[in-house]
Amino acid sequence: MQKSLEMVKLPHFVSVENLPVATVKALIQRATYFQQGGNVPVWSKPIYAANLFFENSTRTHCSFEMAERKLGLTVIPFDPAASSVKKGETLYDTLLSLNSIGIDLAVIRHSQNGYYRNLINLPASSQLNIGIVNGGDGSGQHPSQSLLDMLTIYQQFGHFNDLKIAIVGDLTNSRVARSNMQLLTRLGAKVYFSGPEYWYDQQEFSQFGQYLPIDQLIGRMDVMMLLRVQHERHAEESQFDAQSYHQKYGLTKSRYQQMKDKAIIMHPGPINRGVEIDSELVEAPKSRFAQQMKNGVFMRMAMLEAVINGRHLGGR
Repeated sequence: MQKSLEMVKLPHFVSVENLPVATVKALIQRATYFQQGGNVPVWSKPIYAANLFFENSTRTHCSFEMAERKLGLTVIPFDPAASSVKKGETLYDTLLSLNSIGIDLAVIRHSQNGYYRNLINLPASSQLNIGIVNGGDGSGQHPSQSLLDMLTIYQQFGHFNDLKIAIVGDLTNSRVARSNMQLLTRLGAKVYFSGPEYWYDQQEFSQFGQYLPIDQLIGRMDVMMLLRVQHERHAEESQFDAQSYHQKYGLTKSRYQQMKDKAIIMHPGPINRGVEIDSELVEAPKSRFAQQMKNGVFMRMAMLEAVINGRHLGGR
C-alpha cells in the first residue's frame, strides 16, 4: 500500500457507498498508525462529542466512545430513553439542541435507513452545524464496521485483489453485508454470498457477487464472513430452528476443517453461538472475531479524525 501524504478530510462519515479506494487505503494506514502507538493529534480547542444510539449496541457504542477518549475528545452522555425524543422531539431538533449547547460531533445509530440524509443536506436557513458519523442505519450502511473489516482483511493478506470472500447468513437485514460488498468489489476482491436463498435478493446482490451453497464455497474462500441472524427483525421467528440453520448454513466443525490453511473467519457480532458458528470456533486459530473488535477502536479513531479535519475542529 502506498503511503498517503494527505490526511483524510470529510464533513460527515455516513456511508462507504461512494468512498474512494484511495480514501479507504489512507484510513487503513492511519488506523494502523494509531494501533502501532502513533501519536494522537493535540487539539488547541476542546472537541465535544455525543453518541446517540437508538438501537441496542455493545461493540459499536463502546468502541466509538473508546476511540473518542483516546483522541482526547470530551464525550457528553446521551440516553435516548431519558431524552426529549420520548416526548416526540425529532432527531433534527435533538441535534439542533445538542449543537446549540456546544456538541461538535454526533455518532448516531438509528433504525431508519438513510436517517442522516436530511441532517447533512440542509436548507440555507438551517442553523445546524454538527458532524454526523453513522453508527449504523437500519439495513442500510455500517461504515465503521465495514472499514474495520477492511483493516482486518488487510492485516491478514496485505492486499484485496482477487481474494475470495464469502458473506454468509442474514443478507436481507444486514447493513454489514451491503457496506462490505460495495467496498470489497471496488478494492478488487471477489465476493460470494451464501445462507438461506430466501434471504438473497437476486436484483440487489447479484451485481456484487454470486450465490452458492456454503458447501460449494467453504474450501475455496480466503475469508468466511458470517452474519448474525437478526431474530428481532424476523416476523417468522417462532418458526426459526437454530439447530437446523447451523447444520444447513452455519460454520460447523466439519466445515472449519475444510477451510484453506490461511483462510480466516469474520463476524461483526453479536454472535449467536451454535447458529452462525459452532461455539468452539469463536476463538479458534482462524477466527478474527476478537481482532475485529480490537481493530474497531483504531479505525473509528481514524474516521473521527477525518471528520474533525474536514470540519476544522479542535483549532485546526
